Amino acid sequence: MANEAKHVTEQCNAALNAIRDTLYVLSGKWKIQLIVILRDGPMRFNEIQRALIDITPKVLSRELRELELNEFVIRKVYDTFPVTVTYELTPYSATLDPIIDSLRKWGVQHRERIVESRRSSEERLP
Repeated sequence: MANEAKHVTEQCNAALNAIRDTLYVLSGKWKIQLIVILRDGPMRFNEIQRALIDITPKVLSRELRELELNEFVIRKVYDTFPVTVTYELTPYSATLDPIIDSLRKWGVQHRERIVESRRSSEERLP
């Protein structure tokens, strides 16, 4: 029995560690949004900032740097005048597709549930 409990605890700890790693890499409200935006192809910094609307240049720069460090984004510098810098997804970023798709599906389902719940609440009011 003690071995069984230890085994379950080790599995649980391994699962928690994997989830912690995932959350560490994808933490914050911008990283997944950045990955989704870059799915359409390479973009320049200002294009990304316009697409995300509320992100500050400082935060965008930090988020792109972290995504680059974790091998989800490639920063390409072109020898033009002025210098052109683009950001694009790496092939490795495609490993996030099932996660992002699941988040999207859950988000749609959750929004529908909340809207329906509020609609039902309003209908019950006198």
